[in-house]
Amino acid sequence: MDHYDSQQTNDYMQPEEDWDRDLLLDPAWEKQQRKTFTAWCNSHLRKAGTQIENIEEDFRDGLKLMLLLEVISGERLAKPERGKMRVHKISNVNKALDFIASKGVKLVSIGAEEIVDGNVKMTLGMIWTIILRFAIQDISVEETSAKEGLLLWCQRKTAPYKNVNIQNFHISWKDGLGFCALIHRHRPELIDYGKLRKDDPLTNLNTAFDVAEKYLDIPKMLDAEDIVGTARPDEKAIMTYVSSFYHAFSGAQKAETAANRICKVLAVNQENEQLMEDYEKLASDLLEWIRRTIPWLENRAPENTMHAMQQKLEDFRDYRRLHKPPKVQEKCQLEINFNTLQTKLRLSNRPAFMPSEGRMVSDINNAWGCLEQAEKGYEEWLLNEIRRLERLDHLAEKFRQKASIHEAWTDGKEAMLRQKDYETATLSEIKALLKKHEAFESDLAAHQDRVEQIAAIAQELNELDYYDSPSVNARCQKICDQWDNLGALTQKRREALERTEKLLETIDQLYLEYAKRAAPFNNWMEGAMEDLQDTFIVHTIEEIQGLTTAHEQFKATLPDADKERLAILGIHNEVSKIVQTYHVNMAGTNPYTTITPQEINGKWDHVRQLVPRRDQALTEEHTRQQHNERLRKQFGAQANVIGPWIQTKMEEIGRISIEMHGTLEDQLNHLRQYEKSIVNYKPKIDQLEGDHQLIQEALIFDNKHTNYTMEHIRVGWEQLLTTIARTINEVENQILTRDAKGISQEQMNEFRASFNHFDRKKTGMMDTDDFRACLISMGYNMGEAEFARIMSIVDPNRLGVVTFQAFIDFMSRETADTDTADQVMASFKILAGDKNYITVDELRRELPPDQAEYCIARMAPYTGPDAVPGALDYMSFSTALYGESDL
Repeated sequence: MDHYDSQQTNDYMQPEEDWDRDLLLDPAWEKQQRKTFTAWCNSHLRKAGTQIENIEEDFRDGLKLMLLLEVISGERLAKPERGKMRVHKISNVNKALDFIASKGVKLVSIGAEEIVDGNVKMTLGMIWTIILRFAIQDISVEETSAKEGLLLWCQRKTAPYKNVNIQNFHISWKDGLGFCALIHRHRPELIDYGKLRKDDPLTNLNTAFDVAEKYLDIPKMLDAEDIVGTARPDEKAIMTYVSSFYHAFSGAQKAETAANRICKVLAVNQENEQLMEDYEKLASDLLEWIRRTIPWLENRAPENTMHAMQQKLEDFRDYRRLHKPPKVQEKCQLEINFNTLQTKLRLSNRPAFMPSEGRMVSDINNAWGCLEQAEKGYEEWLLNEIRRLERLDHLAEKFRQKASIHEAWTDGKEAMLRQKDYETATLSEIKALLKKHEAFESDLAAHQDRVEQIAAIAQELNELDYYDSPSVNARCQKICDQWDNLGALTQKRREALERTEKLLETIDQLYLEYAKRAAPFNNWMEGAMEDLQDTFIVHTIEEIQGLTTAHEQFKATLPDADKERLAILGIHNEVSKIVQTYHVNMAGTNPYTTITPQEINGKWDHVRQLVPRRDQALTEEHTRQQHNERLRKQFGAQANVIGPWIQTKMEEIGRISIEMHGTLEDQLNHLRQYEKSIVNYKPKIDQLEGDHQLIQEALIFDNKHTNYTMEHIRVGWEQLLTTIARTINEVENQILTRDAKGISQEQMNEFRASFNHFDRKKTGMMDTDDFRACLISMGYNMGEAEFARIMSIVDPNRLGVVTFQAFIDFMSRETADTDTADQVMASFKILAGDKNYITVDELRRELPPDQAEYCIARMAPYTGPDAVPGALDYMSFSTALYGESDL
């Protein structure tokens, strides 16, 4: 840059002369600059077939630094030193720094020793100086240069893009949309800018970096994570990377301008050649269309149908309305294109265009004149031909309409008249078919006029020499022949229907008669089968005799029933004879009944089979009932003896327990004799049980020969055994009570007399009211509380009754209370002596050990005024001996 004076260079470099040394101390910015500067250096060094890995190490010997300056400047530097010593390295670095200084760049505080020593800060500052001089200083946009020019270029290129506002080289690029906008502005096919989101900076940055590296040959100098994760990205790194976009797109723009200039010239030549080809093709197509159209317009051959002539007229109108106007336009456009082409060739200093032979504009005009001459008179000829065919078409259409209507009406009529549906129809269906046939005959007569009209129109078309007369005549003849055939078939069907109606009426009468007689006979057989199969249950000989008599009466009716059966079958046979004789095809079965002859015969045979079975069943049942009757009589004879015997014994035992004959020992002996006689009667009970077992096995549920059942006998027998045992026990207890209480026989008799008197129900027990009345009669004057106390003694289980034994116990206790108290006092005085108490030791000394301990356990301590520990009072002593209730 020799045209830059030294002052200008120094003024530009002054703001950057210290290259923000303080900022280089920031590890985040150092990382960004290291990656960016390394990538920038490699983008140039790879042109020389090499690269660097570590920016502060790989430039220490000065060799790659000198090579980098030669690549970016395009100039040769002094020959480097190849030695490995420090002095050689310093020499090489000084040569590089001198070259930089020769380009008007002022290096401040950067010495060869720092570079050789691998000073990162000085190395990055040196590379940034090189980038400014060789990548940014030469940028010039609208009278601004270097950094301001690069910023203005970015603002101009990204101005149309939403969410992009480039104001600096740090935070304005954090969201990545600025980089994407630069790429999209120059290469819109590489990025779909509409899908980018401002809130997704990582995706935007990585997209821009990847696309730039893959399609624009701009190496990836930045990390998206570093930019997003830094509050203020490094300005030098951003400027370095953005400058690569400027150089990449500015070079492409220059090449595009040169290519556009060449393309414009080529486009003019191509356009002229295309116009020539278009003229030749258009002229050829137009002439070919004229050649094909003229013979079509000159053709005057008439058509036979109205439709064909109308189609010709419609085709001609389409030609005038649709086909010819575009050709007129083509002819005019052809002349315009020809004149335009000649003008362009003249302006381009090209020779005039000469069309192929026969395709001159004059040739086309001559052919067009012939076309218009052929059109004259064609439309008038078409209209005259249409009027001529109109009348013929009217008559032909009228013929077709009437013929079609008639043919539609007759369609299926012959098949309908030929069908033999009456052969399988019922009488009611036959009558319906006759009504339907009469309606058809009326309709047939009404269509006679249409057939005559069709024949008249066909005759007129023949007289007018209609072109399609043969087909009209054939169709007319077919209609007439069909009409004659319909008349013959109609008469034949009527005769068949009337004949079938008469036969079916006869059969219907027979069917009705069959149904009237078959239904009650069938019901009789079903009832008979039900009765013959009915399971009968009888319990007596009289019942089975009644069933046998009824069965004999039924068998007497069988001959008459068989005559009725044969008569019914005869009616059915008569129907079959008519069907076979006149070949009547019966459509179904008897409409009045569903009972068939086979069913009647089957049920009759079943009845005949059931009669002997019924005879056998009745005989077997009669034998069984005779056996059952013998069992009933045998059981009844024994039960009628045993039952009264048990009742008698029960009454005798009751009298013995109540009556007062002899002493208690006499009563006890008498009862034991009864007990022995009862036990000896047990074999008769067992024999009766055996007879009862036979009755149960024979399923006999009633017995008119006795009122006693086995259950009654069993219960009576058990009660008899229980009663004799209980009565013996009661007498034994009475003897024990009498002896224990010292009651005389006279007192026992008095107690029994009182008890029997107040035992009003004679059950051997007094209820509560009877017992109260008995006590009152004996002189007791007591309230409810006292009576309740007495009841708790005589009825401890609260059953509401008082037995004779409880009554004796109570009465003997009442008479013995006074004696008991005296005995207790005397016993206590003997043991106590002059004291009011006895001691435990005295009690143990005087009584046996077990009895002494029993009394001690039950006695309470003496609590008198002169109480002694371990002493017992009188009340405790008496309670221990006699119980609390005795006192």
